Amino acid sequence: MTTQDDQLVDPDILDRVKGWRDYVEAKLGFRNHWYPVLLSDEVEEGKPVTAKLCGENLLLNRIDGEVHCIRDRCLHRGVKFSKKPECHTKATITCWYHGYTYRWADGKLTDVIAAPETRIVDGTRGVRSYIVEEAKGLVFVFLGDRDGNIPPLIDDVPPNFLDEDNYVLSQRQTVQSNWRHGVENGFDKTHIYIHRESLLIQENDLVLPLGFGASGEQSHELVDGEDGPRGVIEIYGPHVIPAFEGKIEGETVLKVPSDVTGKNLVPSTISMWMPCALKVDPWPDPKTTQFEWYVPIDETTHMYFQNLGTRAETDEEKRDFKREYNNRWAFYALEEFNGPDIWAREAAEEGYADDHQWVDEALFEADENIIVFRRLISKRNRGVQRPSDLRA
Repeated sequence: MTTQDDQLVDPDILDRVKGWRDYVEAKLGFRNHWYPVLLSDEVEEGKPVTAKLCGENLLLNRIDGEVHCIRDRCLHRGVKFSKKPECHTKATITCWYHGYTYRWADGKLTDVIAAPETRIVDGTRGVRSYIVEEAKGLVFVFLGDRDGNIPPLIDDVPPNFLDEDNYVLSQRQTVQSNWRHGVENGFDKTHIYIHRESLLIQENDLVLPLGFGASGEQSHELVDGEDGPRGVIEIYGPHVIPAFEGKIEGETVLKVPSDVTGKNLVPSTISMWMPCALKVDPWPDPKTTQFEWYVPIDETTHMYFQNLGTRAETDEEKRDFKREYNNRWAFYALEEFNGPDIWAREAAEEGYADDHQWVDEALFEADENIIVFRRLISKRNRGVQRPSDLRA
């Protein structure tokens, strides 16, 4: 049973949001899921690097090409290995304080350099280790118990992300807001109001209204099978009503100029996938798809992964896309267009800081897809990350 000391949200608030209680409680995210934590090229051979995931401090290292991950905390006195990493052998890391030495592969305590005859090295002790997979230039860590029923990575990423011919280029940055504000900002079909003056609209000849209202027909599809990723797909086209004119008390105050309603009608779908990944297809161009992750770092920050994928099989096609990414999309799509998303999430963090906004929020018809995702992840998550998990 969860105790009050093991909760980060007032129990009274949780009792008032029963439809998505787990989601509101999960300030630190969910356990037993796969998350990207770094870009592959950030983990160099023999050079330990830190990351933080769902409040847990991690240390990663590449050994003979394979990435390993352990908790960044010595059993003895609780200090971080990363304060002064010591790797006297390729396969181990030694704590700089007293010489406790652990294997990268499984976290087992193998020796104490300062006391070689100690009885504490008995084959049963070790630091927590994590299963790692690399895919599409990202390092994924499974935050959970190694001896449990570990799902395949494909169950925790958006459909088609792992396709062999999906060539992906990525970047990441830290955002000063809880991970859920990233999820809901990305999946919010009326938040495009904040993008109405984006340079990307003219740069890529986009059709972009002020927002999308409800048409009266269900515009989302729930994906909740026993195998594969689980999520909610928001379908555009006839299922929503685009707003090209904004009115206040009957008076037109904003209007999308006819000369900026271009030929590229994108996206056709936006979808959110457990535990925290967005897919915008196609975007920002008919031949590309944008994937995003909003990875919990702690209660008030998340790691924002931005990924653009395109179908490319040959080296020449990959070089062409990389050139286009560097010269065009990295600025217009990922920096200039997504910039307002970042400060919108940070503003939401202030509004939800004491958690009462989860009860007070005034959601409307266009938020139905967000509500459906809240209910899905509250029902289907594999465990809420709690303060006690950080102490275990």
